[in-house]
Amino acid sequence: MTTFLGSPTFPAGTGNIRGTESFPEAARKSLSDAQLRANLSAATTTIRHKRIAAIAELDDWEELRRAGSALKADVMARLPELLLQFEENVIARGGTVHWARDSDEANRIITDLVRSTGSTEVVKVKSMATQEIGLNEHLESNGIAPIETDLAELIVQLGGDTPSHILVPAIHRNRAEIREIFLESMPGIDTNLTDDPNALTMAARAYLRRKFLSAKVAISGANFGVAETGTVTVVESEGNGRMCLTLPDTLITLMGIEKLVPTFTDLEVFLQLLPRSSTAERMNPYTSMWTGVYPGDGPRNFHVVLLDNGRTNVLADEIGRSALHCIRCSACMNVCPVYERTGGHAYGSVYPGPIGAILSPQLTRTTDHDDPNASLPFASTLCGACFDACPVRIDIPEILVHLRAKQIDSERRGLPHGQDLAMRAAGWVMRSKRRFAAAEAASKIARVLGGKKGRITSLPYPGSAWTSSRDLTSPPKETFRQWWSRTHRDAER
Repeated sequence: MTTFLGSPTFPAGTGNIRGTESFPEAARKSLSDAQLRANLSAATTTIRHKRIAAIAELDDWEELRRAGSALKADVMARLPELLLQFEENVIARGGTVHWARDSDEANRIITDLVRSTGSTEVVKVKSMATQEIGLNEHLESNGIAPIETDLAELIVQLGGDTPSHILVPAIHRNRAEIREIFLESMPGIDTNLTDDPNALTMAARAYLRRKFLSAKVAISGANFGVAETGTVTVVESEGNGRMCLTLPDTLITLMGIEKLVPTFTDLEVFLQLLPRSSTAERMNPYTSMWTGVYPGDGPRNFHVVLLDNGRTNVLADEIGRSALHCIRCSACMNVCPVYERTGGHAYGSVYPGPIGAILSPQLTRTTDHDDPNASLPFASTLCGACFDACPVRIDIPEILVHLRAKQIDSERRGLPHGQDLAMRAAGWVMRSKRRFAAAEAASKIARVLGGKKGRITSLPYPGSAWTSSRDLTSPPKETFRQWWSRTHRDAER
């Protein structure tokens, strides 16, 4: 939708390419990249402040949030019915509907559709679903060149990189880095290109305009699908979506099955919530809606691919299913203290940040401790800022705790887990007034480790599991029990 061309005062940094590491391992590397942290801090701070100002203009913001949450809950409760209604209305208006159970099936369907047109190049509107199924890589392996038309996605693609943010995929790059990427990878670029944001934007515009005018096939995602009418909606801020959705002969839309709304009127709620939560705008500059095929206007062939890819598994979990309410605004990421310091690549997932921490493990049904997704529910301080920011009131902290419990339960095999032993020991101490008092008194020894700063930064195993990523405050000179005994001694007598 948009990109952030960061401060020109920052030197070029390397970012962090996602891999197969667990979140703690990847985050440790991200935290050591000062350039990455500077880019993230500048961008998220700017977006946060703008969003606060935008939602402050509405007196009924909380009512809108509740309405959005209720509508999404209704969709989840009636999803099979609404999907069939949507399919019926798309077909009635000249479109074709395809059902994909997983990423392999979705990739095969889309590739076959492109091949049937004879095209070897497609233009794409920014879509998380196509990233989720690895569509670009699949198309390339079949001799079809995908061209990302969103500016930030184009930056990521030309740089051989991966997105690190839902809304601003190139948030980890500053303008100096973007200039270098364009000079190295963009065909026909002016070698005198500067890192001025306007110059970078115009260079991308000239390159993409040629692609728009020659493309015969476009691939889009979908922000919303309307069951009542068969309408598909995409909102964006650059106009690239409008070009992709109107110029090519064939339009292929990949839509997650959870993206439905029941009626056209329901869009009113979400088209108020989404722009203010994402780009901090009162309304999206470009809201494109298309319903089937119209002779002489827009694409002559329209296909919708409805994607499951684990969504029905999420729907089956009464607590976790509200992760499917997400409208991909990225507000949770912009307020998350963990994301701001580590960036999206540390999550090792197409969906980074707090929403990725609850969505990715559920889509993949992760239970294996060695799977990087298994660590994602633990990538949070549980501060609750994500819930406060979410425009559809997804209780991300509750789902995180729920998924943590499921992960711990799945690992309970044979001997007790370290966390089990620690909790049992704590329970034994707390069940006795004398044992608890003795433990409090013994904790004063740790004051030596805190030194003058009063913070414990390193402990031997198993305490190192905590201090490797967090500090501990030194115990107080006087415990509450000691204070109470000293100050209430006379009253107790």
